[in-house]
Amino acid sequence: MALGFWVIGTDTNVGKTFVTTWLMRYFQSKGTAIPYKPVQTGMIDDGTPYYGDTYFYRQFSQTELDGRQVNTYSFPTPASPHYAARLEGQTIEGERILRQIKRLTSRYDHVICEGAGGLYVPLDEKRGYCFQHLVKDSKLPVVLVTRTSLGTINHTLLTVEALRACGIPIIGIVFNGFEGTELERDNRATICRLTGLHSVTLPKLSEARELEKLDPGLADPLFGEMSVL
Repeated sequence: MALGFWVIGTDTNVGKTFVTTWLMRYFQSKGTAIPYKPVQTGMIDDGTPYYGDTYFYRQFSQTELDGRQVNTYSFPTPASPHYAARLEGQTIEGERILRQIKRLTSRYDHVICEGAGGLYVPLDEKRGYCFQHLVKDSKLPVVLVTRTSLGTINHTLLTVEALRACGIPIIGIVFNGFEGTELERDNRATICRLTGLHSVTLPKLSEARELEKLDPGLADPLFGEMSVL
């Protein structure tokens, strides 16, 4: 049975794609692994249009990735998935995403699914279907990515409370972008004390390429003794 899980953020731009890619590399050293971004928005056009999230996966993957497998919905407008889909005259179907997750977990040892925005980001506004519903329907646990800066305590505790209220298991927390200040240390300690969750801390990097130098063993507190879920 494959090890599958979600990488969910407390908000947008907390580093979900960075953490997903880092964990992809961690698990690629242990077997077959693939990242999966069900919905991505915001096309980048530097002469050749591309989407930043899945491009980042391919840039740092240690094996070749099939673009048809790592994404289901892509919309050019940088906006909430429901709105970006509406602009294209499309509807995001949760069942289609769940089928793809099932296919991937049947083919790979490790499947890392990345969310979009925060837990309550809408996918299908007509049905009131949000990312939290998709995560719950997938029956996969969550790695929660959060900031270390001011405001992170409230955002993180609210997200943990929402996940627990939905009955969604939490593997642990990744504190991303740590710069070593006393405020950040206290934020991290407070969150860990109040949630009782395992955590890892990733430093703030000056450039994306430094991802390759991050010690894979940093993920061991979350996954070191896990083989399957």
